[in-house]
Amino acid sequence: MFVTPAYAQAAAPGGTAAFAQFIPLLLVFAIMYFLILRPQQKKLRQHRDMVSALKKGDQVITNGGLIGRVAAVRDDEVDVEVAQGVKVRVVRGMISQVVGPAAAPAAKS
Repeated sequence: MFVTPAYAQAAAPGGTAAFAQFIPLLLVFAIMYFLILRPQQKKLRQHRDMVSALKKGDQVITNGGLIGRVAAVRDDEVDVEVAQGVKVRVVRGMISQVVGPAAAPAAKS
């Protein structure tokens, strides 16, 4: 009755106000990308490169905690020698770390 149509239209949220509501949401996604997703993708890429570069004689640690030397490398599997004459077949993706190439035992001082 006493409210003019122009005044009622001015009270409605404009396009800039609606965009301003999405800024915090966009910031949360950006922070999650840089703090969680990007480092995880980098670590996955490094692991994939490490596993693809496995060769005979490398000393490795598996996800199960076995430490041994690579005896043979196949497409999806690796034979790991954990003791003299004891070989275990391991899926390539389960190699967690390459310790080094056929490292000699350290001398006690």
